[in-house]
Amino acid sequence: MKILLVFAHPEPRSLNGALRDVAIEELEAQGHEVRMSDLYADGWKSEIDRADFPALAPDARFKPAAASGEAFAGNSLTADVKAEQEKLLWADTLILQFPLWWFTMPAILKGWVDRVYAYGFAYGVGEHSDSRWGDRYGEGKLAGKRAMLLVTTGGWEEHYSDRGINGPIDDLLFPINHGILYYPGYDVLPPFVAYRVDRLDEAGFAATAERLRERMRMLGSTPPIPYRRQNGGDYLIPSMQLRPELGEPDATGFALHLNGAGAAG
Repeated sequence: MKILLVFAHPEPRSLNGALRDVAIEELEAQGHEVRMSDLYADGWKSEIDRADFPALAPDARFKPAAASGEAFAGNSLTADVKAEQEKLLWADTLILQFPLWWFTMPAILKGWVDRVYAYGFAYGVGEHSDSRWGDRYGEGKLAGKRAMLLVTTGGWEEHYSDRGINGPIDDLLFPINHGILYYPGYDVLPPFVAYRVDRLDEAGFAATAERLRERMRMLGSTPPIPYRRQNGGDYLIPSMQLRPELGEPDATGFALHLNGAGAAG
């Protein structure tokens, strides 16, 4: 299997750096081919701006989505963006690794998404009609591939539980799992999350590393999160609302978008 790991931590000697090395070592021991994009080490430009679209006329109003689509169609995206898109097309599996900072990914990784997920590449594709609303949420250019998050956080696991003060970790990661990974077609695996990482002792690290090795060994066989497919009949088109007969009538929240018993919320 071909695997791309996108690493977003500024310190290679961090716990994230150690876990990255554990993951890559185990994946390669299993015979997988691994490539890495180390965003901080590579000096990745995080902000999307006019410099990303050299073909854009100097006096043209800058509309990022439109400029992105024109540049992608005209093969005029910048070399760094093209290189990352080629890696995504090459890889069978994508791993995004980052520390949870203020309840989301670091800005440099969000900037990677903003720039690499060009219009026509990751979104804005497919037929829009009375029966389909584009190729997204289970379909798209990256369909048939797998993706997962490798996340560290300083907070306690209990703080990220269903009744925890920070909110359930699955809810906090939903915009990334569902909105960034599932949207362009990935089968999204449950995230690997390491808690209280600032207080891990040697024994704690050994246990976390072994748990990560096991996840890497199971990368090809772990069942994905059962998100509902947009064009599979569960949503009304074009309103894109879940059909009223699905889930309990008063249920709300992200769990509605899971297919199966958990869809009742």
